Amino acid sequence: PDRRADRQGARTQGLPAERVLAEALGTSRTVVKRAYDYLREREMVNSRGRAGTVLRPHTRIQPEMGRLKGFTQEMQEVGMVPSTRLVSRQIVSDRTMASLFGRPSYASFLHLVRVRLANDKPMTREVAWYDLTLAPHLENWDGHGSAYDYIQQDPNLVLDWAQQSVEATMSDPPEMAEFGFFTPQPCLLLKRRTYTTNGAMAEYAEGVFRGDAYTYSLRLKV
Repeated sequence: PDRRADRQGARTQGLPAERVLAEALGTSRTVVKRAYDYLREREMVNSRGRAGTVLRPHTRIQPEMGRLKGFTQEMQEVGMVPSTRLVSRQIVSDRTMASLFGRPSYASFLHLVRVRLANDKPMTREVAWYDLTLAPHLENWDGHGSAYDYIQQDPNLVLDWAQQSVEATMSDPPEMAEFGFFTPQPCLLLKRRTYTTNGAMAEYAEGVFRGDAYTYSLRLKV
């Protein structure tokens, strides 16, 4: 019971009044009000009249690991609406990526930086490269929606498996800006190499997922 009460208290944790926080920080009340307004716009806090301003609880997304699927499919499986904000889209030649993909140094790749959202909330900032030698039709893709669905528009390209690692990291300035963090926060870094049925690598991606809203679950068998 005590633990449940603690969790209830954490979900409704109150923030100091604007005047109190301004005095504590030695700044103006206007600055604090702007910060609170920013948090309200991001739906990170609620205003409750005389109760003041309280932190909003985070809904944690828990997709299952074990199958090859992208962000779009994961969000659909947990009943959320996926969307994409494109940060950068370039056709590049990159010797490091060429070596990773086993291509000549002059090979071309589609390089994307995207923010992936669930129910309009940013969940991950993803940086990815796609092999245009293997999938030249990707050059016409605008970067929105599922890369896996677009790759497999070519009937000769069937995605089969991926090698993926998950590690802890702290958000960097671009990720903090996208997630609305004021200071670096714990996140999950996923690195993935995706292969077709003929063993060719089609994708290399690194995605930083916000740690306050995203967890992975595994089903283990004896």
